[in-house]
Amino acid sequence: MKKLDEIMELMTDEMADFKTAILKLEVLSKQLSTLSIPISTEALDKNLNAFLGKQEEENRLKVEVLKEIERKLKHARIIPNYLLILVCSVGIISLSLLGYFGYSLHARQIEKFELYQILTETKNDRYQEYLLKNPEIQVDFKRWLEEKK
Repeated sequence: MKKLDEIMELMTDEMADFKTAILKLEVLSKQLSTLSIPISTEALDKNLNAFLGKQEEENRLKVEVLKEIERKLKHARIIPNYLLILVCSVGIISLSLLGYFGYSLHARQIEKFELYQILTETKNDRYQEYLLKNPEIQVDFKRWLEEKK
């Protein structure tokens, strides 16, 4: 029973504290409702203008970045410069080698033809000399040529 009395006393103290807290809240609530804070359009305009200024600056920076990217894309190449130079130099070297080998082949053919002409001329001269020395063979040789035709 003694404990029950103590609990009851504590409850009454707590209830009294709760009641005073509620009264204080009511007073503060009335003060809050009577207190009016005037909204100043100047402060609102100032904050809005500052925000819009920052927004415009960000948009300007974005536009500059996009223009720079667009400019770089217009001047971009699929094939890098060093690869283009390498391919062109290999092409020039191969064309020069082709020209050189073609010219040397043509020169060799001319030399061979000249050598062939010289050989045939010397052979004809020798044949003529041989046939003049041996006239009986010359007659047989002419018959043989006619038979072959």
